[in-house]
Amino acid sequence: MSAFCGRAKPSVCGFDCVAEGEEYDYHQEIARSSYADMLYDQDRNKKYYEGIRAAVAHVKARGERVTVLDIGTGTGLLSMMAVTAGADFCYAVEVFKPMADAAKCIVEKNGFQDKIKIINKHSTDISVGLGKDMELKANVLITELFDTELIGEGALPSYEHAHRNLVQEGCVAVPHKATVYAQLVDSELLWSWAQLQPIEMQGTQLLPPPAMGNCSGTHSVCDIQLSQISPHSFTLLGPVCTMFSVDFSKPVSSAPQSYSSQFVAQTSGQARVVLSWWDLDMDPSGTIVCTMAPSWTYSNPKMAPWRDHWMQSVYFLPAPCRIDKGEDLSLTVCHDDYSLWYSLQSSSRQHSKGNMILPRPSCTCQAHLVWDRPRIGELNDKVRTESYINALRNVLKEDSVCLGVSDGSLLPVFAHLLGAKKVFSLENFSMTKQVIEQVLDANSLRGQVELLDISPEQLTSKDLGGEQISLLIGEPYFSTSLLPWHSLFFWYCRTALAGLLRPDATILPCSATLHMVAVEFQDLWRIRALCNTCEGFDVTPMEEMIQKSLDFRESREAEPHPLWEYPCRALTKSSAVMTFDFTQCVPQQPLISHGSLPFIRSGHCHGLAVWLEYDLTTDVSVSVGLTKLIGDQGLCEWSRHSKQGVYFFRSGWETSGTDREAVFYNFVFDPNSGNVEMDFDVKSN
Repeated sequence: MSAFCGRAKPSVCGFDCVAEGEEYDYHQEIARSSYADMLYDQDRNKKYYEGIRAAVAHVKARGERVTVLDIGTGTGLLSMMAVTAGADFCYAVEVFKPMADAAKCIVEKNGFQDKIKIINKHSTDISVGLGKDMELKANVLITELFDTELIGEGALPSYEHAHRNLVQEGCVAVPHKATVYAQLVDSELLWSWAQLQPIEMQGTQLLPPPAMGNCSGTHSVCDIQLSQISPHSFTLLGPVCTMFSVDFSKPVSSAPQSYSSQFVAQTSGQARVVLSWWDLDMDPSGTIVCTMAPSWTYSNPKMAPWRDHWMQSVYFLPAPCRIDKGEDLSLTVCHDDYSLWYSLQSSSRQHSKGNMILPRPSCTCQAHLVWDRPRIGELNDKVRTESYINALRNVLKEDSVCLGVSDGSLLPVFAHLLGAKKVFSLENFSMTKQVIEQVLDANSLRGQVELLDISPEQLTSKDLGGEQISLLIGEPYFSTSLLPWHSLFFWYCRTALAGLLRPDATILPCSATLHMVAVEFQDLWRIRALCNTCEGFDVTPMEEMIQKSLDFRESREAEPHPLWEYPCRALTKSSAVMTFDFTQCVPQQPLISHGSLPFIRSGHCHGLAVWLEYDLTTDVSVSVGLTKLIGDQGLCEWSRHSKQGVYFFRSGWETSGTDREAVFYNFVFDPNSGNVEMDFDVKSN
């Protein structure tokens, strides 16, 4: 039986329905899971093991048999830890069937099948009693239900149900307690992801829509590797505040709550951004602590454990305000059963309001629904914007008739301000069109750029008022793009518009080049690495399951990652491996490129980074990958606004850095789909 699944298809700027085997979604979810990342998190594993030993010992000291409920067991690792620590029996709950099956195999492989029962259900569906899922209620509760925001995976409702129905009064929980921390900062860099800023050009400013400045943005958390944001990029306005704690050994409520922390402003500045993270106390004494604090909070940042399944959070205040040093402030966090949001008040005002639950932020300007945070940051990138403005200056003429092809782009507005005779812009999404109209209205430019709600292949000369296009412009940016080459949809638009272009028409960008470099990741390799044993337990059945799913298709494809968050070192030179000439139509036949790239540095090659660089003109280019030349030690600096393609090797190679070893590559651009297929090997020359 087949299932129709969406596959990225750049030639149509979206997804194509492809008949896949009935196991396709199953393999997709497993292949992109983070189980290996968690198993490689030695700090997490060690702290859980210590906490479980303490909990089991505590219950035994009360003279009770130890019955464990492990919610979200995954591989069964924590249940095996509990039995090894002396637990009498464990009920291990896992709702995802493939993982529950793997956990059962792992438990049997390690000889714990008589003491661990795998239950393939959601914990809220479990029944207790003779002959039911659980024979009796548990007196030790072990969970791993957390995400970067702590509660985003439904931890609170799960705990609430467990305490009411599945565990005994006075049970011991591991972790025992979670504590959420926050710190108020001012940061131009971080704020550039939240609001469109005025853009300087032609001696004037292009202003953002007023509605965007008055909008609190989307409520979704901005989760990032905060350790990769330099402390020089923000100003601390207050101390680290303890916002609230949840005691998991006692009944938990999922009802909306608010908590406030009072402090004195340390510095004057614009209060706009809140950084947040959390700790887990694994035992009641608070001596076993697993923290998500960013590395720059450590006295020795190198001692901070790396993890990708739990990161840190950035929240943007709904109403930024100027604060003065010494001012008494109150930072408030509210939460429902799945998310957090922050607000700031003066302490006196907060006292008068009490602990009110403020409305959760929601976008009212539409811009935050059209532009995600990296896109807003991209539009605010002054260096990038200047490159496009300089390129436009080079090619614009007094009689230029411009057509913009990108989603929610400001390039057509720039073209008008730089003196183009006529400017059109294709905006196929009504919401995107409305946002650009807001930009035009904010700058008294309504009607100066004609927004066309029509696809490239449907556009006619009549839609252009009988004009022929002399300048076709694009960033290119499309909201449906996942991998860099998905934006080659611009090339297909250019091809569809060929009959409306003047014979001497200029295309900007004129070409794109596919680049690659072999890299050694500092930490990202862990998400795809094999982990045959963990804390002394054999977890190979899980590895075999993941590898089978990767082999289904995923191991033959690149995947998108924002590499600025994941440091890596180049082991080869960066090389251009394929060029897409936008001055010509999309070819009928595939483009093929193959060759080799010698290693120039020693190290462990985990895979390849792949991205596009656009030649706007012969003199101006923009990269959505590397933003600077690779340093002498191979250090790479990546665009903060884009995801690059990463092709992981199944197992890395140790390279000596001599030209006797090389990465051999083969790239094929399929003009029918617009996708780039790739294959690599490492061998001696």
